[in-house]
Amino acid sequence: MLTLAVSKGRIYDETVPLLKALGLEPAVCPDKSRKLILPTLNPDFQLLVIRATDVPTYVEYGAADMGIAGKDVLEEYEATGLYEPLDLGIACCRLMTAARVGAPDPLSGGRPRVATKYVKTAHRYFARHGIQAEIIKLYGSMELAPLVGLADCIVDVVDTGNTLKANGLEARDLIMQVSSRLVVNKAAMKMKHTAISRFITAISQTVASHAGRSIQP
Repeated sequence: MLTLAVSKGRIYDETVPLLKALGLEPAVCPDKSRKLILPTLNPDFQLLVIRATDVPTYVEYGAADMGIAGKDVLEEYEATGLYEPLDLGIACCRLMTAARVGAPDPLSGGRPRVATKYVKTAHRYFARHGIQAEIIKLYGSMELAPLVGLADCIVDVVDTGNTLKANGLEARDLIMQVSSRLVVNKAAMKMKHTAISRFITAISQTVASHAGRSIQP
């Protein structure tokens, strides 16, 4: 049995077509079931449906053999017990700073207050620019923080930028390009080497065959 951890939402939606191409389509739709362990059409392969930020933890501690997580989550988690063999090229977005339109550049100096759930990543980014930022951890509604004076800017993922624009904010500096990566537990890679290697090879070929065109469910 191989277990793959994946989160609901965009990552799950864009992962399923890849799994379907391998005959590993979930037998149960997570939106129509309360089950968190989903069987697939292959009795030797199952999915764990969990929060995105928990995927590295489940994989590192062996509760799942593999997982699919955004690069933003992996950078923030700083896992040492994981291999990262493949960029799946799905759920792409950007991790950026953003501030109110016309507000001073947060990299211009001083000690800006930064609202984000990416605390470690934000600390590293501003430190690289020689700025000692005050980081305020939030779990959602980041765009609100500059509007009510809680923070000078935010660090968050940006897709279309429409939410920023609707709230009078604008994207500023690119911190990193984000896409979803396949991660593997190091111990599982040794104990289930053949099965995991076959899966990596197969999904790599599927990703390559879909490169440059949209993946349809």
